[in-house]
Amino acid sequence: MTKADLVEKVTALGDLTRRDGEVIVETIFGSVIGALQSGDKIEIRGFGSFRIRQRNPRIGRNPKTGARVEVPAKKVPYFKPSKELRDLVNPGEAAAKA
Repeated sequence: MTKADLVEKVTALGDLTRRDGEVIVETIFGSVIGALQSGDKIEIRGFGSFRIRQRNPRIGRNPKTGARVEVPAKKVPYFKPSKELRDLVNPGEAAAKA
């Protein structure tokens, strides 16, 4: 599903114009990005949580030349799905555990 597909779904839910759907989707994405940039955790019950993880600096290798390359520390976004979402995606596993 693309962002445009998501806008279409939102627009189809109510009496909304395509522009209204775009504003809604952009606002949600902007809020998630802003919260992650400020170091906050986002938790959406029944869906999952977004947070930032810190990666330590390390020594890597250039695959073409084999030369050693220093990779600096960085922050990366991380998504952890909720149990409900995992069970919906894997219905056979949920039934086997019960």
